[in-house]
Amino acid sequence: MKSTKFFIDQHGCAKNQVDGEILISHLTETEEWEQTFEPSEADLIIVNSCGFIESAKTECIEAVLNARKNYPKAKILLAGCLAERYAKDLNESLPEADGFFGNGDLEKIIVTAREVMQDKRPVHKFEQKGVCGANRKLLLSFAGTAFVKITEGCNNRCSFCAIPVIRGELRSRPADEILEEIKMLVEKGVYEINLIGQDLAAYGTGRNDNVFGTGRTSLPFGTPGSGADVVGKSEEFSEKNPCTAGESGLCTLLKQISKIEGTFRLRLLYIHPDHFNEDILPVIKADERFLPYFDIPFQSGDDQIILNMHRTGNRKKYAGIIEKIRRVFPEAAIRTTFLAGFPGETDEQAENTLSFLEEIRTDWSGCFPYSREDDTPAYDFKKQVPAKTAGQRADRLVALQEEITAARLKDRCGKDYDVLIEEVLAQNEDSPDEGIAIGRAWFQAPEVDGAVVVNYDRSDSSQSGAVVSGRLVRVHINSAGTVDLNGDFVCDSPLNKKIRRPQLQFAQEINGKGQA
Repeated sequence: MKSTKFFIDQHGCAKNQVDGEILISHLTETEEWEQTFEPSEADLIIVNSCGFIESAKTECIEAVLNARKNYPKAKILLAGCLAERYAKDLNESLPEADGFFGNGDLEKIIVTAREVMQDKRPVHKFEQKGVCGANRKLLLSFAGTAFVKITEGCNNRCSFCAIPVIRGELRSRPADEILEEIKMLVEKGVYEINLIGQDLAAYGTGRNDNVFGTGRTSLPFGTPGSGADVVGKSEEFSEKNPCTAGESGLCTLLKQISKIEGTFRLRLLYIHPDHFNEDILPVIKADERFLPYFDIPFQSGDDQIILNMHRTGNRKKYAGIIEKIRRVFPEAAIRTTFLAGFPGETDEQAENTLSFLEEIRTDWSGCFPYSREDDTPAYDFKKQVPAKTAGQRADRLVALQEEITAARLKDRCGKDYDVLIEEVLAQNEDSPDEGIAIGRAWFQAPEVDGAVVVNYDRSDSSQSGAVVSGRLVRVHINSAGTVDLNGDFVCDSPLNKKIRRPQLQFAQEINGKGQA
């Protein structure tokens, strides 16, 4: 029987990327489906969409329209967050799509894809339940790195955020399942593990969570939901019951990950500042494989705006988190996010956020104009800030962050770092011996931070043989820009001898592109 070819057009965040990888795994479980990296060959094009903010929604709608225009014979399935959020509306307004598939139960992709190919035009939104997983056979990330999802949904209910609308309330993945996946990835040669979720700080605290077999865990003390409503907390650590009284679920999970043997590095992405897990700091300090990289989205530096965002922290508390981190890790890499032009934000309040950024001097930040999202409390807030003003305020934050990033990157010049190679660029015909590759040091998260430009000698077999996608090379940093670093090849990293040979497939290695 001839296989039906599908192409996945991936959009959105790392969490949605994992969903895309799971969709691929389910479809390729049988000989019924075959993945292609050329949309012109596809019988079915799956647009795995983002529905978080207006610009992302527009991008995904245009992806469907372009697919219909460029590949008229293919069936088109709109999947992911946009389909989950607006499936019924889009069923009427987007005839270019042949079906809609939400993100509640990814195992149903096979049934849905069949219905699309049978011209049934399915509109499916399944219950948001648990955390979808699968044995991922192909990763959409660059070689050597993988994202591991540990939570789904969110209970923070920030007034501007549509995530609870799209992905539901917080659910956490069982610890045993996470540990097994990390072990499998390490055994198959993945060096960099990035833990992801809408809020890692809340791991194990969902209403129905029982991640360690002991009932719900607690949020760090002093935060909403912690303490009194905790069930199943033990007083002492034991192999049977690993939870220590008062210890956050994330802390317990990291302790268990620390027991995994092998050479890898672990990064945490996205920890909500209102319940930052201070108890993870000594755990990270104790295991050199755990990176002192902290992604903490503060969103604003003005107390009233923070309150209007339905958050419980304040500028002083947030600055205190940075101070505590740097006291333990002087060279810590810290990333944050700011939302400019939140409803009611005055010029003075915008200046407060600018001065807050100047105070905390994070290595990286994402600075975005506010997007008015329906079904969120802030949608109906009075004094909506004009889009032009919000954009100008975001631009000022970006400009300041570039200055700070340049200064912090300059401090890394003159040092040697192990760099994970992502791409080896094409040979320059005018200078055939000059090789250039792109990679990341430990303080650069995939896709969102800067990179290291690695210069090496193509005519030297020891260098050209070492500079390969997915491998580590030692690089001496010579110069810094506003985002990226530039350095020279020093040697093959000794760590490569301890890392298993990659046994997983990566999309970029197959199709030679940055996106599947």
